[in-house]
Amino acid sequence: MDTLSYKTISANKATVNKEWVVVDATDQPLGRICSKVAKLLRGKYKPNFTPHVDCGDNVIIVNADKVVLTGNKWNDRIYLRFTGYPGGQKEYTPATLRAKGDDRLFRKVVKGMLPKNRLGDKLLNNLYVYSGSEHKHAAQTPKSIDINLLK
Repeated sequence: MDTLSYKTISANKATVNKEWVVVDATDQPLGRICSKVAKLLRGKYKPNFTPHVDCGDNVIIVNADKVVLTGNKWNDRIYLRFTGYPGGQKEYTPATLRAKGDDRLFRKVVKGMLPKNRLGDKLLNNLYVYSGSEHKHAAQTPKSIDINLLK
């Protein structure tokens, strides 16, 4: 019987081509930019996406201090953390996270959008966040993309 044979091509660590991407966060809403960055880290925009492989790009976010939240979310939104001890529930806001460093705020938001397993932990290590417009990854020759053009 003559039939066509279609094979599903699954990427692995050796066949994946990882790129370096620069994203400018100036005047971008925090949740929208982080959801697109999470998809970039995961590799969802690539045609050879494989769910169980790190096939995403390395993402550099610049001007992280210029990200916006609408309304009064900087002080009204509350994140909770539990230390494990009685009475150990701590609460903090995006404003307090940004005061400690823009890296913490972006990592918290993007981490919630990645898989909750070992792969998600590895993907989060491919994220680099900088407050100003300068970054130290010029040797990797990253390409700058407009985050608004992605779906």
